Amino acid sequence: MLGTGWGPAHPGSNTGINIATRVGYVGLCTRGATSALFLPTMRVLLDSLRSGNWRSLLACFLYFDTGFSVWVLYGPLAPFIGKNLPMTPAEQGFLVAVPVLSAAILRVTLGNLFQSVDGRRVALMGIGLSALPCIVLPFLEQPAYNTLVVLGVFLGVGGASFAVALPMAGSTYPPKVQGLVLGLAAAGNIGAVLDGFLFPQIAARFEWQFATAAALPLLGVAALAVWFWASDMSPKSGKILPPLGCFLLTFVGMIALVLAVRAGWLFGAKPGVLLLPVAGALFAIALLPSRYRAVFGERDTWVMMLVYSVTFGGFVGMSSYVSTLLTAMYGMSKIEAGLFMSLLAFTGAMVRPVGGWVADRVTGVKALLVILTGISLCDLGFWAFELPRQGAIALLLVLYLGFGLGNGATFQLVPHRWKAKTGLMTGVIGAAGGIGGFYLPVIMGLAKEATGNFQAGFAVLGAIAGLALILVVSLRSNWSRWARPELSDQVPFSGGALVEH
Repeated sequence: MLGTGWGPAHPGSNTGINIATRVGYVGLCTRGATSALFLPTMRVLLDSLRSGNWRSLLACFLYFDTGFSVWVLYGPLAPFIGKNLPMTPAEQGFLVAVPVLSAAILRVTLGNLFQSVDGRRVALMGIGLSALPCIVLPFLEQPAYNTLVVLGVFLGVGGASFAVALPMAGSTYPPKVQGLVLGLAAAGNIGAVLDGFLFPQIAARFEWQFATAAALPLLGVAALAVWFWASDMSPKSGKILPPLGCFLLTFVGMIALVLAVRAGWLFGAKPGVLLLPVAGALFAIALLPSRYRAVFGERDTWVMMLVYSVTFGGFVGMSSYVSTLLTAMYGMSKIEAGLFMSLLAFTGAMVRPVGGWVADRVTGVKALLVILTGISLCDLGFWAFELPRQGAIALLLVLYLGFGLGNGATFQLVPHRWKAKTGLMTGVIGAAGGIGGFYLPVIMGLAKEATGNFQAGFAVLGAIAGLALILVVSLRSNWSRWARPELSDQVPFSGGALVEH
């Protein structure tokens, strides 16, 4: 039995107790770290929830939570899939990255569809599409790699729920609590916790294909909640068929693109993987109406996209890859790595509302200056030092705290900066986060294949976070003019929807 770095593993030792002890260590670190944060009082939280439709907020949370679960489904199952389907590190990285990328691209056109169609209808359509892989895979005895890649695009529709869940949740609340409300809705990324706890356990007892079916009851609960509780009070404009056609065309186009990359038709295999997000994003943007494409001419759009590619991209990308990382670096068992993945994801998800709450009080700009500094230093720490297992887990914990707080702080800014385009900008900026999540496992896989370790990959990630920090510092004065929470009270609140003046 492999040693753990927490003490040698002796023959006859109780593995369950060992894992519980290690999990307890991470839980203790989590409690200690989160207790140091300033949490909103219960009275403030309840008053904030009563200021809008809390049932709709809960439905949006469940919709995003279950969507997130199916979105990163391949992550904790990757070691099991690799046992039956031999893959290179780069191929394994690409497999877990495809759902992340498809969600990123689909968020753009799904956010555009939300601008014209009731969010409840869009949500139910998304739940149905993301459920298809969970229905199909249990019937496939030995799925081919290309089949898994295509089904990964369907799983990505679950992650695209972000572009609908957040603006629909915020549409029934006033501007002054947008940071907290959007943070609570987006805390649905706690769905990654279910992946780490539930799916590896089922895969260890049965075939991994049957583990995917466990997501179906969760999706059913989300569909019922959306049907009975969700309410979309955001303003709508335009006809339904054009944005629906854009979404479906993007969906089919993503399937074609990933298969083209697999066949080496897009500038060769490895260059094609790196250029795939660019091709997909350009395709989705080209389908948007010209009045919405104008946001890409704004400097703030690109900076906010980069920031979110670091924070949310780091969260979802690392959640998709950390099981592979821990088994490769420290010889953890697949189930043990899944448990750690769950606890890390739980940490990042739970502090996201805290990030939004803090940003409501000090502005997202000030919060991001501290958070991006921490993320960059953590990544560079992995690059500079060969950490023992205890040190790596502790640093990953701090990294996930940064991801979660940064996600909340970033989206506190969005409804203040783009008041009448929140749905579209949620999709656009969310897409950038997904693209960041796509590149993370790809970069780590390529680094492992080229150098034999992951340190070069962490160096790249640290440099990108550093660049985002520099840009936010340079725009600090400009952003502070519209990011101060007290200015939000001057914006009229009509019918639960933010309106632009």
